[in-house]
Amino acid sequence: MDNSPQSAGPVTDALLADLAAASRILASQGVMDAFGHVSMRHPAEPGRYLLACAKAPALVTPQDIIEYDLGSRPCNAEGRNSFLERFIHGEIYKARPDVMSVVHSHSPSVVPFGLVDVPMQAMFHNAAFVAAGVPVFDISRKFGATDMLVGDGDKGVALARVMGGKDIVFMRAHGSVACGPSLQTAVFRAVYLEVNARIQHWTTALGRGMPMAALDAEEGLLADAVNQGAGMRAWDLWRSQVRADVNW
Repeated sequence: MDNSPQSAGPVTDALLADLAAASRILASQGVMDAFGHVSMRHPAEPGRYLLACAKAPALVTPQDIIEYDLGSRPCNAEGRNSFLERFIHGEIYKARPDVMSVVHSHSPSVVPFGLVDVPMQAMFHNAAFVAAGVPVFDISRKFGATDMLVGDGDKGVALARVMGGKDIVFMRAHGSVACGPSLQTAVFRAVYLEVNARIQHWTTALGRGMPMAALDAEEGLLADAVNQGAGMRAWDLWRSQVRADVNW
């Protein structure tokens, strides 16, 4: 007997293509390699989300997209394997009705900020969202020694609780999560989180202990509001590059 949750219904081919393209964009921008995943909330049903099956981001196609309920149970897996850490997505969507897209990655310049007590700062306007602050999820504080993966709902709940009302959370010795009110914004934030991390590493080395003139919280709010619209310029560029490669 099939105990899969009921689907909320079909979504457009264009939406599936954009979600698949988002995976490829994040790979091409150096945010993902063979690992990582990006999801979006179902456009017609907030209690469902869409996420590719378990495969390398650069290989994702529209046919790989699976629908899940917020318990991260697949509605239409049809033999396709699911990401073990899909609970990151489901539990954030449960906790944050404002979030429409979630990106989980292990981008290398970001990982150190989950390992040392040095806060990331917003180094430039494209990373204005960082100025709101970024909490660190340490899985060991609640679960002790683990494989470091958010592989069930309880761990997803703990991650979402640490993230709280922020749009970014670091994961100790693992990676990060970036969220947004749209797929395009979440991708923008994931890309510029990695860029911002590199710039902070360079600025720290260049400044040799000198204070950094990073964006403050008010500047971050103002610049991030502008980026909600201006960031589409980046999406349009990245999306056109994917379309040129795969014609969807």
